Amino acid sequence: MRHLTRIKLTLAAAVALPCAAFAEPVEISYLTHWSPDTVALLEAAAEKYQSANPDVTITVQAVPFGDLLTTIRSQGGGAGGPTIASIYDLWLPELVRDGLVEKAPEAVAGEVGKAWPAGIAAAASVDGAVYGIPNEINVYALNYNKTLFEEAGIASPPATWDELKAAAAAITKTEGGRITRQGFGMINSWPAGVVHPFASLLVSNGGDLVLDGEPALDSAAAGETFALYETMIGEGYTDPAMGTADANTTGPFLDNFVSGNTGMIIMANWWESALRAGMGDAFANIGTAPIPVGPSGDTARSISYSWLTVVNAGSEDARREAAWDFLAWINGPESGENGASAMSGILMSMGILPSRSSDVEAYQDELGRDFLAGYVDVLANAKAFPVVPGGQEFSEALQQVIEALQYGQVTAAEAQANAQADATSILERARQ
Repeated sequence: MRHLTRIKLTLAAAVALPCAAFAEPVEISYLTHWSPDTVALLEAAAEKYQSANPDVTITVQAVPFGDLLTTIRSQGGGAGGPTIASIYDLWLPELVRDGLVEKAPEAVAGEVGKAWPAGIAAAASVDGAVYGIPNEINVYALNYNKTLFEEAGIASPPATWDELKAAAAAITKTEGGRITRQGFGMINSWPAGVVHPFASLLVSNGGDLVLDGEPALDSAAAGETFALYETMIGEGYTDPAMGTADANTTGPFLDNFVSGNTGMIIMANWWESALRAGMGDAFANIGTAPIPVGPSGDTARSISYSWLTVVNAGSEDARREAAWDFLAWINGPESGENGASAMSGILMSMGILPSRSSDVEAYQDELGRDFLAGYVDVLANAKAFPVVPGGQEFSEALQQVIEALQYGQVTAAEAQANAQADATSILERARQ
């Protein structure tokens, strides 16, 4: 999912580890979408656990993000499927409904309730029952190129939509009727990349995607958000051709921002490593700011989402027991250094925010650096992307509507009507 650079994770060798006793050797597997460099860090943590638990063997399997859910669905329910899987919280309700993931043991569930913020723990739960251990949390903010702002005479990042449009207009450049530098970048060809920035602008305008379980895309706030997109495109402040993503969430949208051909873009914190790798010293020119507030909004807000690890309900008893023991350890403060979990160290190597409260405290200094500090600041007012049955299909349908608007195939009013109709049908069907 992410374009990453390697940052070494040092594991403390002197920390005492749990020694779970098993009647016979147990083999468990861990399915993830991480890059080879990050998989190596996970394998290093697994080796540390295995040194104290010699009866347990842990193997890591990595697939591209685009294949992760289909792999879980095709393999995850059987005894031979991955014992542990890393999942996007949006997928949890349907995986629980289909009996593919196991409810967490009482001790694990209790720890999740105590050690994680309530909202994040809730995203790992269905109907009040915990089904996984949260690890990362991601939130969206406005990234902007300070150099382009200075060249355009813009003193500070936009705080309102009017300022956003004005800044985009000042930064945009055209040549021969073609946009050579877009003031504001939109993403297409990737559901989260399309929907999450739109949703962040929506909640910063006082709206919601889903409210009390029902789609809320017919609100005035949503109408204004669709209209903002229509204006940005109609005025030539953004070019969809410059915002395409490929299957691994790289592509022109990233390349154009890295090369200075995009002045502003709304993105999540995890792409810090991709920016650093692509920009080198020029990364210092990138600023982070809250999502600009729309005309119906009262304060800057953003969308957040989380990831968690779950255990295959179809695995043998001993494998499930070993899986939960390993997950409790790697996400616990005894597995890393200075009170931080080994999992949080892996996440921080990618520029990803850990979610366990003690991990956030342990990494206070690093989380306070310029780029990430802007994301930490917006967490307090962030709204979690709605985790509801049908959520993935809902997101993909909204993606298609927004892309149709980006390419001028529908008006803002048509996009709003289509989005609400699609969402109503999808969520009603998912509840049946």
